[in-house]
Formats: sequence, structure tokens, C-alpha cells
Amino acid sequence: MASRFLLFSLFTSLLLSFSLAEVHFSEIRSDDRQIIPFDEFGFTHFGRLELNVTNIHLSNPNPDLDRSKIGFFLCTFDSWLHVTNQLEDGEITCALQSNLIKPVLTFNDLIKDQTSFSKTLTQNDADQYTLVFANCLTSLKVSMDVKSAMYNLDKGGKVRDYLSAGKTMLPRVYYLLSLIYFVLAGVWIYVLYKKRLTVYRIHFFMLAVVILKTMNLLCEAEDKSYIKRTGYAHGWDVLFYIFSFLKGISLFTLIVLIGTGWSFLKPYLQGKEKKVLMIVIPLQVVANIAQVVIDENGPYEQDWVTWKQVFLLVDVVCCCAVLFPIVWSIKNLREAARTDGKAAVNLMKLTLFRQYYIVVICYIYFTRVVVYALETITSYKYLWTSVVAGELATLAFYVFTGYKFKPEAHNPYFVVDDEEEEAAAEALKLEDEFEL
Repeated sequence: MASRFLLFSLFTSLLLSFSLAEVHFSEIRSDDRQIIPFDEFGFTHFGRLELNVTNIHLSNPNPDLDRSKIGFFLCTFDSWLHVTNQLEDGEITCALQSNLIKPVLTFNDLIKDQTSFSKTLTQNDADQYTLVFANCLTSLKVSMDVKSAMYNLDKGGKVRDYLSAGKTMLPRVYYLLSLIYFVLAGVWIYVLYKKRLTVYRIHFFMLAVVILKTMNLLCEAEDKSYIKRTGYAHGWDVLFYIFSFLKGISLFTLIVLIGTGWSFLKPYLQGKEKKVLMIVIPLQVVANIAQVVIDENGPYEQDWVTWKQVFLLVDVVCCCAVLFPIVWSIKNLREAARTDGKAAVNLMKLTLFRQYYIVVICYIYFTRVVVYALETITSYKYLWTSVVAGELATLAFYVFTGYKFKPEAHNPYFVVDDEEEEAAAEALKLEDEFEL
């Protein structure tokens, strides 16, 4: 029962991961896992699978082995649920025996001493499939080099599309988003020029974050465009990872700096605020390393699940850490409002930081939940919508941050009369009711 659950969990983790399928090279060395998932792909009615396996070596060369229990097959997520039930109920002893899968090739089809094979499979049943290797022989270790390519053809049968059916629109989506952020960067440069007398260092840092986001999206657009046409990223994946790394670190650093009030409320960081940055930045380095390993290696690697867990854990810790400076600023402003006689000014600042606290929580947590839900429940043909939802939420967060913390020539904080001061003082008496 435990082994069945492990197989189900591994297969599920693959299907819920948002990785792109293109031409993949995989090296399997002395692996005795019963199930090894490779690539996931959304086929249209004109799908193709090209599988090339070389350097096949079995730890047991006994010619009497039942090699029909070793091989490759395609399976949808729904079918795999039923296959798991068949295994648990004892109807079958190997996934390759199920009538719910689409067999690609079993090692029983290989002639004696054959160590390589190539197979092209036409897939006319449109659906989301995963290429899986099954080894149902106990203690048998398998070594092999696997090259797999899955793609869809146009109606003329000539043009290949190596992006999954639900992700074929991603190049255009990312190009459009990069253009939007380019315009946003231009608008922000104009604002900084017009309000240059009241510009702080944090405003230039915000510009850098927008530029890095623009470059990140542009590289991702090129990456997906080349994969769509050729199956290979042609080096754009390296640039994408570089800008993704820089963008991730700079964005979390910006949230921390804004949360502390650095530059526009105070010119320095306190010791505990520096410690938050010293925690967040290294964790972001680890998160980006984990993301590269996850994207580049795929679930066929034995440590893939571990790296996936590391990424999720580090991501959660970073998201929690960036909230502390905002909480500290809110508490400091609340205390200052009761002691320095500037109730109205501090109430406005306090309201601003409250709003930012709520928006950061919504962006970090609720957006991820929505994107995950869309990936889970949306038809494979429309998986690109989850990308759009996540990127629109990010764009809204950038716009909100820029609007709320833009340089102001006439800061409304300092334009208050006596009536506003008295009203603010009364409002601050109710502050104890606010709980973070």
C-alpha cells in the first residue's frame, strides 16, 4: 500500500508541476524505481512522440526475465487514478498490463542483446499525457539514455509546435507583458524626472526592479518562442534564469526596504531590518538554484521531489520574512502618533502601511492559491490562463506600489489643519482594535 501511495504521489506531483515539455535528454543510471515519469505534454489531434533510447543495460542479464513488465507508456492523470486502483485491487501487477494506458514500447519487443531503439508514435487522441517508464521487476536496476520529443503538427502536417497545446500562446503572452512593463518603466522614468526634487533612492530602486522584470519577460518570451519552433531554448533559458534570479532578489529586497520605510521615512536600516535582508537574499539564491534544478532536470531525477520541496519551503519562508518589516513600521508609527503630536501625519502613514501590508499578503498568498487552482481545474488547452492571471496580479502589485509610494512635490502628510489633527487624534484612540 505504501509503495502504491508513493507512485501516486510522484505521478501527481509531476502533473501539477508547470514545466514545459520540449526535446529532453535524460540519463538513467542503476535505477530500480517502479515508475519514472519523464515529460508531460498536451497533444492535439495531430500529436507525435519521438522516443530514442540508447545504452540500455539491465543489472540482471538473465534471458528468462519477463521483459514485458519493462517499458514506456503514455497516460493521462485520470487514467492513472484508475490504474492505481487496479494495482491496489490486484487486478494487475504492473502498470503496463492496464488497458487504460497507451503503450509505447516494452523491452520484450527488443531482440537479444539489442541496447537501443527508436520509436515514433502518432497520437490522435487530444489530451494531456505523461510519458512514463515502468519497471515492475523487483530489484532490477536499469540504466539507459533517453531522448524524447513531443510535438503537435499543424493541419497541413508540416509545421511542428513543441509547446504543449495549453501553452502554445505563451510566447505572445510574454512578448505583450514585456511591452507593458517597458511602457511602465518609461512612465516611471517620466515621473521621476517631473518630481526629481522629491525623489529618494528607493524610487530608483523601484525603477531597477521594473527594468529587471521587463528583461525577464523578454527573455522568457524568446525562450518559449525558440522552444515552440525548434524544441530547444538556444541559450535564452540561461538569460531567463539570470534575470529571474536578479528580479526575484530585487523584488523581495524592495518589499523589505519599503516595509522598513527606508529612504523616504528614514535614511538607514536598523539592525533587525538588516538581519531580515541577510535572511531573504541567501534564501532567494537557494530558491533560484532549486528552480533551475526543477526546470532543467525533470522528475526522472531521483532528487527532483526533494528539490521541489526545498523550493516550496524556501519560498514560504521568504514570503513570511518580508512581512516583518511592515509590521514593525506599523507598530513604530502607532507609537510615534501618540508621542510626537503629529497625529494626522502619522495616521496617514499608518493607513498607507496597513494597505501595503494587506496588498503584500494578497499578492504573495492569495495570488498563488488562485494560480494553483487554475492550473489544477483548467482544461489543459487553457493552461496559459494561469500564467496570465499570475502576471496580471504581479502587474497590479507593481502599479499599486508605484502609485502609493511615488515621489510627491507637495506631500499631503504635511498639509493638515487643526480640525484634521483633532479628528486624527480621536481615530488613533481606536488603533488598539487593529490586530495584525
